Amino acid sequence: MRNIWKDGVLGVVTGDALGCPVQFETRKEVAAHPVTGMRGHGTFHLPAGSWTDDSSLTLALLDSIKEKNGIDLDHIMGNFVSWLDKGAFTPYGYAYDIGQGTLRAIRKYKLKKQPLKCGGTDEWNNGNGSLMRILPACLYAWVKKLPEEEAVSAIHRVGSLTHGHLRANIACGLYFFMVKAVLDGNGPLPARLQAGLDRGFAYYEQALADREDLDLYARLRDLDAFAALPPEKIKSGGYVVDALEAAVWALLNADTFAGALLKAVNLGDDTDTVGAIAGGLAGLYYGYGAIPAPWLEALPKRDWIEEMCGEANEKIRG
Repeated sequence: MRNIWKDGVLGVVTGDALGCPVQFETRKEVAAHPVTGMRGHGTFHLPAGSWTDDSSLTLALLDSIKEKNGIDLDHIMGNFVSWLDKGAFTPYGYAYDIGQGTLRAIRKYKLKKQPLKCGGTDEWNNGNGSLMRILPACLYAWVKKLPEEEAVSAIHRVGSLTHGHLRANIACGLYFFMVKAVLDGNGPLPARLQAGLDRGFAYYEQALADREDLDLYARLRDLDAFAALPPEKIKSGGYVVDALEAAVWALLNADTFAGALLKAVNLGDDTDTVGAIAGGLAGLYYGYGAIPAPWLEALPKRDWIEEMCGEANEKIRG
């Protein structure tokens, strides 16, 4: 029987690990030594297959959902604190590559213990730190067959733990609708992504009185036109709109799991996160079996990750 947790989460971790060695390099710099597989050293001087905060926080969220069989915001934040302070959910026992918005939110939680008052809500809190880890919440909503309004509300709350601005919430919500369409749909990946985005835009058009933040995602309304854009029209930095666009563009311009993730990380800049965002959707569409074996074999603690995914598959039922 298929395990969507394993498909999606290992997709996130693999994309993160592929991008880790070239994180923060410009597109021109990456093009001088393009990523073709797992390799070591690079930005953080780590062994091949090393994954970063994207995967650690995804796994922290997965663990909480698995343990609570639900969305428990205090428990999730407790896991984030354990990651930051004790190196839980990391490959080597210590936290590294920590986004500033996430760091501030966790520190605020340690002082106030008010999870929904931790994530920043101003214009500058629209990094991709909530989107990069949101997949387990999306899978939970799908498995439980939550009504759209309930699902989106839960995903917004989970995202807002570290990034509370509506714009970042919308990115997480659109990702959920794509996850749902990939899992429910038939046909090629671009058609499924388009169906998910169509439903996501329709949902937010009804739900929002002010569509200013939604309009920033307008290039994703027509994926045929978006896919045809040249790479120089795609930004791949830490801004949440850019990161979501870059991941979707990579998925549209490849027809294999490996091709999509290599396309994503070779865009440069925030390579691990764009790889992770693309990897979650690619894993759900192509499946765990499509991840190249050498890439999987390079991942530290892979057996532990797969065991956690297996437990989630057993415990979390619709």
